[in-house]
Amino acid sequence: MKIDEFKDALKPLAYTITDTKSGIISIYTHNYWGGDNHNEWCFQLAPDHPAVIVNKQYDKLDGMPLFCLRDLLNLIAELEKTPVNERFPESKYTVQVLADYDESFLNVGKDDGFAFFKDEVEAGPVQTQFTQAEIDELKQRPDLAIDWDKAIIKEVKNDED
Repeated sequence: MKIDEFKDALKPLAYTITDTKSGIISIYTHNYWGGDNHNEWCFQLAPDHPAVIVNKQYDKLDGMPLFCLRDLLNLIAELEKTPVNERFPESKYTVQVLADYDESFLNVGKDDGFAFFKDEVEAGPVQTQFTQAEIDELKQRPDLAIDWDKAIIKEVKNDED
């Protein structure tokens, strides 16, 4: 299970706060019965460790319906079963062939594989962000006359970064 899938599945059960420096995810239960258990975390997870739970406060689970607690623990277990290197989305990159020119990003048609140069906006049937494996495949295409040693390959930053 990818970390983004984990967070999305967790939304109906609890809310999370991620420390951007440490990567620790603090899980807070919803205020189900009007108690104050929503003010403190019940689990802290380190998704980049094989055993994801690093801290727990079981008393903060008081009042959480059993079916929600079961679902929460099942989600954590599913994340933990996923190998660490598969929990995070693969990095994506743009390929720019002319420095300081906005219309020089590699674009590839998702349906036909047709390559052309335009801006870096990925929309509809056009791919402008590539994994490293996809870039390695593009480098093998005989129809692309790109000097890959001079191409500007930049990692795409996620909104959460």
